Amino acid sequence: MNPNASQLWPGRRWTLALLLATLSMIGPFSIDTYIPAFAGIAQSLGATPVEMQQTLSAYLLAFALMNLFHGALADSFGRRPVVLVGMTVFALASLGCALSQSIGQLLLFRALQGMSAGAGMVVSRAVIRDMFPPHEAQRVMSQVTLFFGLAPAIAPIIGGQLFVWLGWPSIFGLLALIGLGLSLLMGARLPETLDPAQRQPFSVGHLMRGYVQLGGSARFMALCLASGVPFNGMFLYVLSAPVFLGEHMHLPPTRFFYLFLMTIGGIMAGAWLSGRLAGRISPHRQVRHGFQIMGGVGLLNVGLNALVPVSPWWALPILGVYSLGWAMMVPVVTLLVLDQAPERRGMASSLQACIGSVANALVAGALAPLVMHSLMGLAWASLGLMATGLLAWAWVRPRLPQGGHGAPVAAVVRAG
Repeated sequence: MNPNASQLWPGRRWTLALLLATLSMIGPFSIDTYIPAFAGIAQSLGATPVEMQQTLSAYLLAFALMNLFHGALADSFGRRPVVLVGMTVFALASLGCALSQSIGQLLLFRALQGMSAGAGMVVSRAVIRDMFPPHEAQRVMSQVTLFFGLAPAIAPIIGGQLFVWLGWPSIFGLLALIGLGLSLLMGARLPETLDPAQRQPFSVGHLMRGYVQLGGSARFMALCLASGVPFNGMFLYVLSAPVFLGEHMHLPPTRFFYLFLMTIGGIMAGAWLSGRLAGRISPHRQVRHGFQIMGGVGLLNVGLNALVPVSPWWALPILGVYSLGWAMMVPVVTLLVLDQAPERRGMASSLQACIGSVANALVAGALAPLVMHSLMGLAWASLGLMATGLLAWAWVRPRLPQGGHGAPVAAVVRAG
């Protein structure tokens, strides 16, 4: 934690949370806005459904790759420069998407979007832990999740309406304006929260040693899997939305926002609940409750798909409750991840984001196309993703102190 934190942000805690939430939301917002326009983009560019699905995979893989470096760069050069460069590049990449004349060009600029969008999410997590002690950090992390949930909730509504009235390039034009606006806002308001005494030397050897030491920690990796993989139990349905909502639910693109309202509503409710529980129950107990909720509704989802005709009236609320369970536990697990490397929180955040993004990309590029045409396939895949995270948590929980904040990976916290 920065010893001068109170001077860096003398205002209310929720205003900093709101500022950081605007950074965190850019990644999911740039996914959710263009999903309603999939068919229109494919027709305009002469692309196949598989090629359109790869625009998601290209974004997510690039997001995962660059996430390895955002946090490490922020540990060496500071939080502000990484955010400002990232948002500027995102704005330019979004403009390139809007001007694309072929599916190849769109894939290229979507990858560039993914490389830059992660800067906000990775650095914002490190800023939170720079500024607040554990229980306060959990509350702020929950507030960030709560605020950021507003953006993807309205993203498909905005994207669907822009597509209908102005065409699909206008969606990426809006993203370019958002990226530019965020760059200007962060330049004016975001303080530099990295204590100069904690700056790390920037060298390839030092970075690689840090990644090897963190990546070689079974405890660290298990915590990353416990936080990132269960998210895909819900995200699988978002990635499959054109088929899940269009073919199975028979909903038009202008009503795709029903899914997003349920999932984001669940995330916001879970984040609010997580903040309320911070300091009142043990972190381990809170994580257990989150997995109990996800596991219960996951089993219910499988049972209903096997026995009852599909209907938005029950299928979508189930995903909302699942999202609540995930958002209830993920702020706790994320802080456990960051506390594995107290002096390299940027690197820890980077590696966590990378692992989660690789999982997202694999689900988008391989699992979603495989199961999206079967409701039972979607339900079982969602349950399996949740179970993977649960197994990781069951393994790591006994290896963490009962207070909830894991002992650091000692070798990583040295300056090298």
